[in-house]
Amino acid sequence: MEEVKRNSGQALGTAALITGIITFMIAVIPCVGIAAIPLGIVTVILAAFGISQAARDDSPRGLMIASLIIGVVALMISSSQLFIGKRIARHADKFPVEIRNVIKDVKQDVLKDLEDANVNIKIENNGEKIEINASGISADKEKLEKQLEELEKGKEAKKDTLPGK
Repeated sequence: MEEVKRNSGQALGTAALITGIITFMIAVIPCVGIAAIPLGIVTVILAAFGISQAARDDSPRGLMIASLIIGVVALMISSSQLFIGKRIARHADKFPVEIRNVIKDVKQDVLKDLEDANVNIKIENNGEKIEINASGISADKEKLEKQLEELEKGKEAKKDTLPGK
């Protein structure tokens, strides 16, 4: 007598394997993996029903067991992202304060570097030279402002004396 092979649960096993693979692919994507939790649950349910049908009719269960393993692993990966997200959210109120402190430190460092900097501006035009030297922000600010005003006035006076004006 020939042995009859039964395929009970194979359709559910195939469906579980396909959803398991899709679930796993979504689960390993950071931040998006949380969306794979419902698919993981569907995969586990399909695989469990497939295993129970195959066990009842003494059919092969390899496909369903593989689907179940893939679904459980994907579900665990998705769930871990959920727990990590909760943990980050719990400490999120501290991030803005830390960011502000970092920005404040950077601002202080930049201002300190500017105070220590030496600025030299040289302008040459048709043989005329103008030079402004400043040693950082702490230089004589009023003197520099007067020099700039004189330069602007001189430029306006030259525009008025140009031919064709």
